[in-house]
Amino acid sequence: MAAVGGVVVAEKSSAADLYGSGQLTDWTTLSREISSAATIAYARDNDGVYMFGDSIAVQDGRELTIRLKARTGSPLAMHNWSGRPTLFAVDALENWALKYRLPRRILMATGTNDIFNPPVLAAQVDRTMRIAGPTRTVVWVNTQVARTGQPVPVQVADQRNSGWVNLQLYDAQKKYPNLRIVGWAEYLAAKPSLLPQCLSEGVHTTVPFGQNARNELIVQGLATANAA
Repeated sequence: MAAVGGVVVAEKSSAADLYGSGQLTDWTTLSREISSAATIAYARDNDGVYMFGDSIAVQDGRELTIRLKARTGSPLAMHNWSGRPTLFAVDALENWALKYRLPRRILMATGTNDIFNPPVLAAQVDRTMRIAGPTRTVVWVNTQVARTGQPVPVQVADQRNSGWVNLQLYDAQKKYPNLRIVGWAEYLAAKPSLLPQCLSEGVHTTVPFGQNARNELIVQGLATANAA
């Protein structure tokens, strides 16, 4: 098994690799960025944002905090964990809802690690929306994965499974008017010549170019939710 920038994959496919991208393995010992109780309370009480993300968010979260604060004045509290699939990010959201209560905007920057089992995402989006309720806005960053260090068939599977994950998000948006999608995948598809400048290994953002581009999209999505 190998961990590539926090995305945990099997180096070779196996009988359990149903979707061609490998298998998700133990992510629980990987890097994380979790805000203190004081930061969480400050975000909640000052019209801030709770963020739940994976390794891309671990890498980019601090710069996003600075950009969001400078642009909108909103503080950000983070629960980001490398390698984590969405199921467990939603568990963290549920825990914070019970322990701290929720602000009116939730940022979900998760889905990358669901390429290993794409069909599970829809239920987790539904669960997220139930926890958030109809009066809060959920801003969700969609997924683009095609790991350049993997064989071509795996890269093709990554891309197909990313699209499958994203399709479930767009299907959910038809049901939930308070779900907003940040189109990271669409941004990259529209600028194919910039792909090597935006992604370092087909997953994580380059720093600072890709990081700035993705964080700017997120800030715009949160600002739009703020105005709604």
